[in-house]
Amino acid sequence: MLPHERSLVKRMENKPFALIGVNGDHDPEVLKKQNEVHKVTWRSFKDKQEGKPVISEEWNLLGWPTLYLIDHKGVIRQKWLGSPGDKIIDASIDELVKEAEGKQKS
Repeated sequence: MLPHERSLVKRMENKPFALIGVNGDHDPEVLKKQNEVHKVTWRSFKDKQEGKPVISEEWNLLGWPTLYLIDHKGVIRQKWLGSPGDKIIDASIDELVKEAEGKQKS
C-alpha cells in the first residue's frame, strides 16, 4: 500500500487531509530503514511503545492492514479490514475532503 499512500499524500498536499500510519514492526532499525526506502513522509507511529497503550488493542484491530477514514470532526466514516482497493479509498477520501473544504469556505 505504500506506493498508493505516497501518491495520495502528494495529491492531497495543501488540502484538509492527513495520513497517519501505525506500524506493527518490532525492530525500530528495520522500521527506520523501511521508511527511508519507501519514502514515508507522513506520521507513522509504532504500535507498541513502552509506557503507552498498544494502539492496535486500543482501536480493537482484528488484522493488518485496518484502515480508518476519519472526518474533520474526528468521526469514523469508514473502516476497512484489508485494503478495499485504491479507487474506493480515493473516492471516499475525495468525498470527505470536498465536504471539509466546503465547510471551510462557509
